[in-house]
Amino acid sequence: MKPLSLPLFGLLFVVFAARADDPSRVLPAGEKSTHQRTELVDLYKNYFPFTPPATKQEWEKRRDFVRTQVLVANGLYPLPEKTPLNPVVHGKVDREEYTVEKVYFASLPGHYVTGNLYRPKTRGKHPGVLCPHGHWADARLMVEPDAVAKKQIDSNAEKYMPNAKQFLQAKCAQLARMGCIVFHYDMVGSAESKAIPHREGFKDVQAELWQQNFMGLQTWNSIRCLDFLETLPDVDMKRIGVTGASGGGTQTFLLGAVDDRVSCIFPAVMVSTAMQGGCVCENCSLLRVNTGNIELAGIFAPKPMAMSGANDWTKEIETKGYPELKQLYKLYGAEEKVFARAWPEFPHNYNLHARELMYSWFSKYLLGKDEKIVEKEIVPVAPKDLMCFDAEHPRPKDETNADGVRKWFTEQSKKQLEKMEAKTRLAGLKALVCDQFPTKDELKVVKMFPEEKLADGTRVHKIIVGRKNEKDAIPCVGLVPVGYQGTGVIWVHPKGKASLFDEKGEPVAEVKALLAKQIAVMSFDSFLTGELASDKPYTVDKVYAGFTFGYNRSILANRVHDTLTALSLVKNMIQPKRVFLVGWESAGPQVVIARALAGDAVERTAADLNQFQFEKISAMNDANLLPGALKYGGLSGMLALCVSNELLVYNPSDANVTALAKDAYAAGKTEDLFVVKPEKPEKKDVLSWLTR
Repeated sequence: MKPLSLPLFGLLFVVFAARADDPSRVLPAGEKSTHQRTELVDLYKNYFPFTPPATKQEWEKRRDFVRTQVLVANGLYPLPEKTPLNPVVHGKVDREEYTVEKVYFASLPGHYVTGNLYRPKTRGKHPGVLCPHGHWADARLMVEPDAVAKKQIDSNAEKYMPNAKQFLQAKCAQLARMGCIVFHYDMVGSAESKAIPHREGFKDVQAELWQQNFMGLQTWNSIRCLDFLETLPDVDMKRIGVTGASGGGTQTFLLGAVDDRVSCIFPAVMVSTAMQGGCVCENCSLLRVNTGNIELAGIFAPKPMAMSGANDWTKEIETKGYPELKQLYKLYGAEEKVFARAWPEFPHNYNLHARELMYSWFSKYLLGKDEKIVEKEIVPVAPKDLMCFDAEHPRPKDETNADGVRKWFTEQSKKQLEKMEAKTRLAGLKALVCDQFPTKDELKVVKMFPEEKLADGTRVHKIIVGRKNEKDAIPCVGLVPVGYQGTGVIWVHPKGKASLFDEKGEPVAEVKALLAKQIAVMSFDSFLTGELASDKPYTVDKVYAGFTFGYNRSILANRVHDTLTALSLVKNMIQPKRVFLVGWESAGPQVVIARALAGDAVERTAADLNQFQFEKISAMNDANLLPGALKYGGLSGMLALCVSNELLVYNPSDANVTALAKDAYAAGKTEDLFVVKPEKPEKKDVLSWLTR
């Protein structure tokens, strides 16, 4: 579509049925919008493809945004303080070519990572390999029953009985035989990591508001496992591999995405365009909004990555996902550094075939040996001899539960807020909303309608506009007065564009006053308001909110997204001389957030804070819930990002809400640009300040 270069709201529209009965309506009476996000994305039902970008520059811009989104989603942006690990390594078990030791260390005060360290007996520096596991019973200490192991051998999934019974141990042993130092560690709630039960401790509203989640704790543990490897003098930190299957596969590609120390990965039976991971330890709010596991794995490009698939959600990896990742790697001239192979004859697994592919991959890229590795039979170490805690090494007295871990993370966030730079808070906010101010090229005009006129000659223009990369779109109404001079007010109200008119279909008094001053007014229906109202409620998953907010924006984030779309329409496509923004009643907070993200697109803003504070939210289905909001200073932190232009806010819950903003404006010596009114002024007074 050609750029719109006409005056504010002076658009050329296609013919459409008149709606004289309701001047605020865009669609005919009774017709519902087909551009609303009524069907929530579900990790089991939906398809998560990845479209490779056309250029490396385009990808790297996208990659940086998604990488920040991953860190924010895990509650790790910025990273917390790295406290002393105080590792304990003991109980060496000798095998012919390698040794196995017991390890535990504090990833944060009172929370311990437990695992086993496999070391080759050869001297010198060795590659390091981390092995996070999936959801197998007893995991690191697992021993399959004889009948299960025999079935694996009979089906050609395994070769040796000891390896079939303890295939996770077999994987570590073979890597050690090859010359790698391997740390096989417990996921939270598995094996000896018992202080926090798996899937528990991070499911309430406060956890969402502070962006504290089970997955984030596990990812932090994995980062600290890399720190542990750094303490070992025989580990070459320039050669670090990570491999795990299922939930361990999720940890593998996420660690590769967020920590540059990783140089080679092999996520098994997890990377796919289908189901994205069904446990709370594989999901968290914000993580997969507008993305999926293929793209998340792609963040690792152009470093070496291979994947395996099985007769599960990964069975189509060779035809869906791998070709796109290969195109991505081609942008770097590194097509040979990504590979995928599926064995659909086997169910969900990390069996001998996948393991041997991994060994050969790691041999090539960690050891510099391009050869096929054949797994040897192991002499397994009994579970009791792998356990870290015993009579001489009891569980640490300071070990804490989820409450203690969350208290530490909250304290860390509060300390970070005291010195957090605006650019960090802004990057965090973009990730919370999973959006940023769109450019003209990112907008998409879905429909334009014929110009209508009010009795006084005011022109009424109507348009449905959205984003090119998303299905949703918003209906907008613009009122252009006779003698329009190029100034426009974007009017955001909880009732949407219907708030522009009274019961008789005439503009309300405040709008008439703006039109009389030759100022145009535009309003729109944001998520679940006006013509975008839905019979289907926005339902948050009752088991874990991350299953909903991990794939879908929250209601508030959707409304901010819509506000940014409307702002970009006016600023970038219609291009008036001056743009003012006003948020009435409960729409005030969404306007503040949009204003913070829009930068200089708005000259002057007024917003009703509506006595709102994120701290007061107590229900997961609250329309104003925004996961992670408190981690970046809540509404106060968002107001502090609006310092570049004039801002009037009123009706705050208390003085603390505006404190950070006052400090930010004062730091820039622009105190006169920020006005706070404790009471709720008349609308006419708000508009008088806005358009003076």
